[in-house]
Amino acid sequence: DARVVGTYRLLTRSNMLRIGSFYTETEYNIDRLKAFGGEIMELGRSCVEQQYRTRSVIQMLWQGIGSFIAAKNVSLMFGCASFHGVNIKEHIHAISYLYHYHMAPENVRPVALPAHYTNMNLMPKEEVVPRAAINALPPLIKGYLRLNGFVGDGAVLDYAFNTCDVSIVLQTDQILSRYADRYMPESAS
Repeated sequence: DARVVGTYRLLTRSNMLRIGSFYTETEYNIDRLKAFGGEIMELGRSCVEQQYRTRSVIQMLWQGIGSFIAAKNVSLMFGCASFHGVNIKEHIHAISYLYHYHMAPENVRPVALPAHYTNMNLMPKEEVVPRAAINALPPLIKGYLRLNGFVGDGAVLDYAFNTCDVSIVLQTDQILSRYADRYMPESAS
């Protein structure tokens, strides 16, 4: 009995023009992303039923995203990913690690809107222990980093959802080949 157990919300620039804006724009200035040449796509709200949060289900979702990227010729993906809770001090090590080791290049770096901006430079780089910080990252953020993703400048505390959000940026030509081979059709990699 086939049924849907996981979803992702995908929104391309061409479809966003019909709606008016990307969700990410409620938290981040993404003008640099919108100026990026080629098709861009927002990755939004990934949802998987609790009992199906397995590697194989996540891989199936990413294979679908890879096919969509190839079909729409997407060159850049972005969105928000979250830490649970709004107390940023609970995530000081992981967020500082993202700031010091995974900041997006300036030409594609989202910046949290001034009303929402929370500094991510919470501890000096020399005090960050990368292995411990990586272990403290939520699985989705770890996954984006494995694909060679970056984060934007500034975290956003979302009290409505009880999360600390960071922006994520992935350039499809920068996705590490071992993952491109796994998730993207040959014509796209």
